[in-house]
Amino acid sequence: MKFTDQPIISMNDFSREMIDHILTTAEKMEPIALGKQKSDLLSGKILAVLFFEPSTRTRMSFETAMFRLGGDILSLGSVDASSIAKGETLADTIRVVNGYADAIVLRHPKEGAAHLASEFSSVPILNAGDGAGHHPTQTLLDLYTIKRESHLEDLKIALAGDLKYGRTVHSLCYALSLYGAQITLISPRELSMPEEIVSDIVTRGAKINEVEYIDDAIKDVDVLYMTRIQKERFPDPAEYHKVANKLKITTDSLKNVKKELKIMHPLPRVNEIDTTIDQTSHACYFKQAFYGVPVRMALLGMVMGAIE
Repeated sequence: MKFTDQPIISMNDFSREMIDHILTTAEKMEPIALGKQKSDLLSGKILAVLFFEPSTRTRMSFETAMFRLGGDILSLGSVDASSIAKGETLADTIRVVNGYADAIVLRHPKEGAAHLASEFSSVPILNAGDGAGHHPTQTLLDLYTIKRESHLEDLKIALAGDLKYGRTVHSLCYALSLYGAQITLISPRELSMPEEIVSDIVTRGAKINEVEYIDDAIKDVDVLYMTRIQKERFPDPAEYHKVANKLKITTDSLKNVKKELKIMHPLPRVNEIDTTIDQTSHACYFKQAFYGVPVRMALLGMVMGAIE
């Protein structure tokens, strides 16, 4: 498995063997991510950070990963303060920036932007989310979280919330299908998982159950993956208000769940997880946010040729 100079665009490009290798490598990175060990693995390397959408966890975990490995960051900064505000195309921006860095991490509101960027870049592009499309590094940290906090084999998982526009759950479903997971999809009908994705993941070996209400559906699952209703993805604000606040959990929702249930969320949350759940053993979303660091450390080391 050679990751050197390879783009990270979609989970569809990964085999189970490749994923397992990344997760194993990430576990070796964890002491460095925690600051317990020092590393100069990427000393002299530069990561360009191009974010055309707001981000906290993805951006900061990539930057932390690079710094923890002894590398440096080159940030685009505000889009309004760059040549993009003058009308420069994404293709030209990528052509310029790949002359300054050893890899580029890109977040963009347009689906397919990362794939387009990879066609114009001589250095690897890491997709940090492209519209309602893919978010592969989020999926890899989600899988790592499940592996560390629960189990990937014989997994029963419920995905709840915005399954129509949520790029995190789209990518995660494809990956979980490689492990033969039993997946329960929980959403209002207006936000159900696209039929083509459901069909694809069933073909790949996943077992799917679709429901609208959350409480009864989570009694027997190992992991509950909550997502927020994404206002920014709705073309019509009126449609957003129809479904906002339809799915949320409180401690009362957890009365009949497994003791070992882990609750995940890609964050940010709005009000879909009551803050009282934060103090329970079920809450796993803040650990999940941290796990992005060792996973992205592993990926950066691999694409820049420092890790086999």
